[in-house]
Amino acid sequence: MTRQKFEQRKLLLRGQEQVDRAIALLRTVPLDDKKPLEVLVREEVKARKLDQQGLMWAGPLKDLSEQAWIEQRQYSPEVWHEFCKKEFLPEELDPELCLEGYRKWDFDPAGDRVLVGSTTMLTVKGMAWHITQIHALGGSLGVEFHEAPPRG
Repeated sequence: MTRQKFEQRKLLLRGQEQVDRAIALLRTVPLDDKKPLEVLVREEVKARKLDQQGLMWAGPLKDLSEQAWIEQRQYSPEVWHEFCKKEFLPEELDPELCLEGYRKWDFDPAGDRVLVGSTTMLTVKGMAWHITQIHALGGSLGVEFHEAPPRG
């Protein structure tokens, strides 16, 4: 008989109290040879900054929509955003670039692959990387990027 699904827990080790809690948890976790649990200790992965999201829309996506032409046509920031997600979001969970639970693709009832990935699931580093990819795309299309206006 295999164990029930173990719900993931995140403990931030800031002091001895949290270390003691982690040790107590490890002493009580269900063990199963066929479905072992994984223990990972690393520096905390910070979620991306909200300002990065705003800067992406007010900066590179706006510049792309105003300056880039593909087959004699321009596209809205929303279309560029969707295009860039398909092209540049990580294909798989990368703890340096994505938050826990990230996934890029899912399947609809007809079995067709659907983009479900979101920039909101990127870390600070992941969002910076994503924006760098947008700049590279724009540069290849002759876009001159401007600094985003300050948010206030």
